Amino acid sequence: MKSVGCERIFEDKAGGAKAGRSGLNRALEQLRDGDTLVVWRLGRLGQSLKDLVACAEALKEMGVGLKSLHESIDTTSSGGQPIFHVFGALAEFERNLISERAQAGLNAARARGRKGGRKKVLTYKRRAHAVELYWSREHTVAEVCNLMGISRATFYVYVNEFSDGK
Repeated sequence: MKSVGCERIFEDKAGGAKAGRSGLNRALEQLRDGDTLVVWRLGRLGQSLKDLVACAEALKEMGVGLKSLHESIDTTSSGGQPIFHVFGALAEFERNLISERAQAGLNAARARGRKGGRKKVLTYKRRAHAVELYWSREHTVAEVCNLMGISRATFYVYVNEFSDGK
């Protein structure tokens, strides 16, 4: 960013799909008429083509240009406007493909009998024993957790697991 002449640099750790990015918000607040917002990729600017176009329009109304280094787009030029819309559509398409592939992978795993989430800390027998200790009212939750080496949250997941059958 410095090598292309950016005076101020704002960073976000989250991707374009995450809302509430403080770095982008700070950058937008400081922009003035005649400035140019420079981004590494269009995908870092918005969640969808609609968001990208809305952002570009808002920048245009403020008199601020938009430049994307990766896509070589500069909305301050007449040729940059239509290219911006094409690359914005491609960025949205790419994000949708990634999402669809991830969902297809999860569905395929479920079809093979795989479940998502973490593996259980305790075996089925030990989980049942922990819940029996709790239901016997002879031990406190803290005692059961300490005895089994699990957290309260994990313990209550196990209680809910066995409560479904009761």
